[in-house]
Amino acid sequence: MPVVIIVADGARPDVLKDAMSRGVVPALSALRDEGSLETITTAFPSVTGPAYTPFLMGRYPGPVGLPGLRWYDRTRTTSRLPGHSRSYVGPEMRHVDSDLDPHAPTIFELAGSSLGALNVISRGLPHDRRIGRSLWFAIKTGRTHFSGNVEGWLAIDRDIAAQVSRSIGQIRPDFVFAALTGVDKTSHQRGHSGPHVDEALRIVNDLVADVRLQAERRGEWGDTHVWVVSDHGHSPVEHHENLIGLVRDLGFRAIAHPFVFSNRGEVAVMVSGNAMSHLYLDLAHRTRPWLAELGPRWKPLRDALLSRDSVDLMILPCAPGECEIHGSRGRGYARLRWQSGLIDYEPITGDPIGTGTQRGLTDEAAYEITRDTDYPDSLVQVARLSDSPRSGEIILSASRDWDFRSKYEPIPHVSSHGALHRDHMLVPLLTNHPIDARARRTVDVMPSALTALGLAVPQGLDGASFI
Repeated sequence: MPVVIIVADGARPDVLKDAMSRGVVPALSALRDEGSLETITTAFPSVTGPAYTPFLMGRYPGPVGLPGLRWYDRTRTTSRLPGHSRSYVGPEMRHVDSDLDPHAPTIFELAGSSLGALNVISRGLPHDRRIGRSLWFAIKTGRTHFSGNVEGWLAIDRDIAAQVSRSIGQIRPDFVFAALTGVDKTSHQRGHSGPHVDEALRIVNDLVADVRLQAERRGEWGDTHVWVVSDHGHSPVEHHENLIGLVRDLGFRAIAHPFVFSNRGEVAVMVSGNAMSHLYLDLAHRTRPWLAELGPRWKPLRDALLSRDSVDLMILPCAPGECEIHGSRGRGYARLRWQSGLIDYEPITGDPIGTGTQRGLTDEAAYEITRDTDYPDSLVQVARLSDSPRSGEIILSASRDWDFRSKYEPIPHVSSHGALHRDHMLVPLLTNHPIDARARRTVDVMPSALTALGLAVPQGLDGASFI
């Protein structure tokens, strides 16, 4: 059974449903009528790149080596240039495959005949099956990005969709993963809904229609799986915190992209999305310091951040299997612990997640308890990111209407993502066949694709098959 996964990057479930109700995307509506439309959760950080690891690896991004779109390399072994950091916005995207855990397989390494487009993660995919990875394409997208050309992004999507449709007809691969970024790119500049998003969704719709037509002509539609998903949501941004400037104003030597080529920094500010950030402290240390090892010098920085309107949640990793979750502006903090597959959440001076005391939760139970809060699946997502060796000593999730990057964006964002709140964490899952089991998270997509392909699902994945 062929499997075709199309990522409508940045599409919110409510925006997709609204487009269906208005007749904007008839081919997508047909999928829903024949199959299902679910709302599931993505991974934290809810950012393109890291949030593709669930689709292509069945794993959360932090544990496999992608804690954010930008991160700092304490070991100085992965990023050897001065500044010792990564940013997957631009040329360093070529390092994603080598930065990933080599022991965690990608679906391209397992599925045999595959095709990918704008897939970020390519390990195991032959070079001649990678659409959108040429030097000329990188130049074109760079020019479009820095000029803020919304119509240019839509033209890129149309071109990618045409290449995917043509390649499917010529190659007839078993597995296809195609990302179309128009919804996300236009949302950043003009908002998460409107005519520009309708047009981006029409491109997704037309690709689905082409895939269906080809499969019907071959008599294979009944055996073909076509899934449309998203990697994150979006929400309006009215205020932009200059996070790097704030840290410097507090008296710390700080580095942030694009100006990271210095070995004199004390703090590395690594923003993703732009509604989340890692802060790495005491950069002279080659190993990660936990909270108790940092000492009193860093408390004024934490206190200053928690007083800012821009900060909603602060995560402080305490030790392997333990962190503190602080709510900003006097909401107190709770302690999160996880061991042997079970999670405990204990409010100490407050209950920033809003679930009350919870003990001995499985991943599934933690999902159900948090799904209707403002932080769906937050307990599991925070636990996985806190334990990642590449995460910062302070992890921030932005407040609504805020992000953390007032400088260095070529086009000011009016909509953003990356945080833990539900507008960013909830995404659609649209399938052309009814699903057989509960779909909860984007990590469920990869094992489900393997099951549909008749392949064995590896041990150690974070997701479970819904078919």
